[in-house]
Amino acid sequence: MKNPLLNRAKQRGMAIISALLIAAVVAVIAAGMLTRQSVFTRSLEAEQSRLQGSAVLLGGLETSRQLLWDARRKEAPTRRDQAWAQPIKSALPGAGFDGRLEDQQGKFNLRNLIAGERVNARQLRSFEQLCAMLGIEAGVAQRISQRVIAAYPRQEHSQSTTQNRFNSGRATSPDTNANPVPATRPMLRSLDDLRGIQGVNERVLARLAPYVSVIPVSTWVNSNTASAEVLAAVVPGLSLTQAQALVAERDRGQWFINRGDFLNRLRAPQLSVDDLDVGITSEWFLLHGYARRDKRRIRVDALLYRSESDMPKVIWSRLGV
Repeated sequence: MKNPLLNRAKQRGMAIISALLIAAVVAVIAAGMLTRQSVFTRSLEAEQSRLQGSAVLLGGLETSRQLLWDARRKEAPTRRDQAWAQPIKSALPGAGFDGRLEDQQGKFNLRNLIAGERVNARQLRSFEQLCAMLGIEAGVAQRISQRVIAAYPRQEHSQSTTQNRFNSGRATSPDTNANPVPATRPMLRSLDDLRGIQGVNERVLARLAPYVSVIPVSTWVNSNTASAEVLAAVVPGLSLTQAQALVAERDRGQWFINRGDFLNRLRAPQLSVDDLDVGITSEWFLLHGYARRDKRRIRVDALLYRSESDMPKVIWSRLGV
């Protein structure tokens, strides 16, 4: 006969074990739920921070566009004493934006090396002269030029070994002996795309950055924002010393009011306005900025185009941490 006390003890033991198993299962389930909730909460916070950071970036971008538009509506010349040229700062609770705008037409535009599907020899000499002033080796400057030129279709002219003496006095078309050459490299978007060229390192890129730009179209240099080095490179016969004196006078507040004013102050009677690829206004600007959110910083670079009649447009933008 079984002992009833022993049976009751076994039942109590089984009940305790069952209760412990249930408690363990509940604990595992609860831990999993808490883990998933924690992951979800962190994901939600990260997404919220990202959205807030994006909102700060968009706010900084809109501020930049408005500054450029306001300056254009007030006066045609583009100068360094205008509001767009000052540091851009905006603050929100726990966030902020810091940025600056650069006039890309105050620099030498690499796109100018090609004009009308031909290599622009004058602009090529200007770029080589600028590189020499910046201490960049001639071989490196030549490889940069070749990389830029290779990104555009062009016409190359073969030298004829014979001349047609019986052309009835009519001049031969300049395109008769032209050979079409297709683009063999992708177009540049920024100076960063020059990486990979032999001799182009971080030092060379840093040296070029204040003086050279990449704009999608051919442009004039803005005499009101250009450095002495750029002006000396693009104005025929202008020495660096003369350009430095001209820039010093300009930066004391004697801004150029039109192209004729610039020409007159060159004191170069051998030049005419048609000899100069220099103006007083700008349409292309590069924004460099950072959005701050908590401890995170998000960088933005954007190329802006400002026409005479519309708010500036974003041509491209690039985000990075």
